[in-house]
Amino acid sequence: MADRRDRMQQILDLARTSGVVSAAEVRSLGIHSEYLRRLCAQGQLVRIGRGLYELPDGDVTSHHGLAIVAKAVPNGVVCLLSALRFHEIGTEAPRSVWMAIDRRMRVPQANVQNMRFVFFSGDAFTEGVDEHFIEGIRVRVYNPAKTVADCFKYRNKIGVDVALSALREVLRARRCTVDELWMYAKICRVTKTMLPYMEALV
Repeated sequence: MADRRDRMQQILDLARTSGVVSAAEVRSLGIHSEYLRRLCAQGQLVRIGRGLYELPDGDVTSHHGLAIVAKAVPNGVVCLLSALRFHEIGTEAPRSVWMAIDRRMRVPQANVQNMRFVFFSGDAFTEGVDEHFIEGIRVRVYNPAKTVADCFKYRNKIGVDVALSALREVLRARRCTVDELWMYAKICRVTKTMLPYMEALV
């Protein structure tokens, strides 16, 4: 009985430390995932997605959704509208978390609500990634300049007005340099698209 309590306490301690705990993490500690089900039945944990759990009264930040998605897809990068929101650029409030994944990857089978995946490849996937910690979870997010270039690349999905507004704001607020924008425009292959707007704003 004591051993059972110890194992359950171990899981709760992990949840307090990391914000969101996964079934894989619990198994890596040599604890059967059945204990997660028991903790949920007792109301001490809440299942928030496939193999993902958190405390019912955990400290939740305004970027809680990003933390959950990053836990489910650790190799992904928050991008486009979600990255704009994270950097407080523009007024977009996306209902879904936009996540970039490598084109060679399969779409993750994480059962987390409101996720939208876009496929990047090469430098367009790996460059411009900053790491942040939200609720103790490592979250990878594209920096402002890379995000603006991505918005122009995916303007047909999110709207050219959103991309232009983001470009205007990062330049006005000096969130990045023109050289940084141009570098990422080259990486994303949108130099011809962005050039007229940049010339008009600079």
